[in-house]
Amino acid sequence: MISRREFMAAAAASASLAVGGAAVAQQGGIGDIPAVRKGTGPMKLSLAAYSFNRQLARRPEQDEPGKMTLFDFIDYCAELGLAGTELTSYYFPANVTDEYLLKIKERTFLSGLDISGTAIGNDFCVAPGPQRDEQLKMTRDWIDYAAFMGAPVIRIFAGKTPKGEAEEVALERCAEGINESVAYAATKGVVLALENHGGITSTPDQLLGIVERVTPSPWFGINFDSGNFRTDDPYRDLERIAPLAVNAQIKVAVSPNGGEKEPTDLKRVVNMLKSAGYRGYVVLEYEEKEDPRTEIPKYIDQLSALL
Repeated sequence: MISRREFMAAAAASASLAVGGAAVAQQGGIGDIPAVRKGTGPMKLSLAAYSFNRQLARRPEQDEPGKMTLFDFIDYCAELGLAGTELTSYYFPANVTDEYLLKIKERTFLSGLDISGTAIGNDFCVAPGPQRDEQLKMTRDWIDYAAFMGAPVIRIFAGKTPKGEAEEVALERCAEGINESVAYAATKGVVLALENHGGITSTPDQLLGIVERVTPSPWFGINFDSGNFRTDDPYRDLERIAPLAVNAQIKVAVSPNGGEKEPTDLKRVVNMLKSAGYRGYVVLEYEEKEDPRTEIPKYIDQLSALL
């Protein structure tokens, strides 16, 4: 297992071995060693737009309007008294313009909200060629959009092993895609957070194996998703990745061994993040079948008390 301290040490060693200003250039001239998180104040709460996946119109299927817009979602986060809002990329227009992003930025600011982050649906396991180029370009575009909006972090995926190919090949492609994307993100001041999201990140060993292949950078870390390990002991495995978390999404259910859902032990998860020294946003991502407008406030109250 790689710890936060080991990750920082690797980054420091990488910087010290660099010749001249090469390391600074690689990180966009902003620095090479991840900052140690300090402070004793409570973690802040945010809500993922994906919580309203059934109500929001998904790109590119936006010929018909959804029951809710991103602006409605921002207003809802403000009504809940949250500090932040996570604006998932899926619900933006197919053609994202500066004008639209400015409206988003204005709405969140006037509502007293931070844009805690955004999230994309990339796949870095695809073979070299037009499809891979498209995935990398989409990631760069969203790095630009995040920087424009003032979103500090983007949740990214690894992807899945293409049919007929070895997982090792997919792991290497994924690491290469992350390295290329992180180098660009560093020039924009945006952190990329790799999620435990099935595929080649189904287990902590797989996820940490990718992390170990990626060049250490303060602009890269893990997106801790409390509901996505379907192993025999999800809490044990979440504890392994918590030290490298730069963003945390909290689901209200877990599925040990991929079986029936069980309520998440929210106190255990929050304490896990605290013990790991996590200082970022805690983002509720509600995915259950019940009405999110009815259920979300209950979980926000529980998380608020725990934080």
